Amino acid sequence: MSFILPLLVWWGYKEIQNQFVHPQAVLVLGGSTRSLEREKFTADFAKKHPNIPIWITGGSPPSYTKKVFTKAGIDPRRLYLDYEAVDTVTNFTTLVDDLRSRGIKSVYLITSDFHMRRACVIGEIVLGSRGIEFKAVSVPSKISPEPIEKSIRDGARAILWVATGYTGAEQAKNKR
Repeated sequence: MSFILPLLVWWGYKEIQNQFVHPQAVLVLGGSTRSLEREKFTADFAKKHPNIPIWITGGSPPSYTKKVFTKAGIDPRRLYLDYEAVDTVTNFTTLVDDLRSRGIKSVYLITSDFHMRRACVIGEIVLGSRGIEFKAVSVPSKISPEPIEKSIRDGARAILWVATGYTGAEQAKNKR
């Protein structure tokens, strides 16, 4: 039980810190059957944040994605589409150094609500390892949150990546 107090203090600190984050970009996690929902949500979200770039990792095919944003009145030149990722961990690891090299120090992190806990665990580790903060923005769904075991597994994979540059994606892919 002695680990609970530090955990609560850390969580409180992150909540307060989150109030002062002013994101410079949007990072949308795709790669699932929910990609199109996330992209439509992000297109509406981007209207309220007209001057920041939008990074989509593992999203819908480029033609669909561009259509969604164009239909919403978003200039497609704001879009950075990345299809290197094979899973949630690599959604972060394939882009984090590019974000950092462009001077981006904070992002809005957009994914489905049921996926957000795992995305935040990985984001804290991978983005945090490069000094990038994030503000989580959930896309509503009617799906139950993922099991915590997925967050623990992928959190360990993110730590492995920070320490070695290896994501374990090959192993995870072989187990499917």
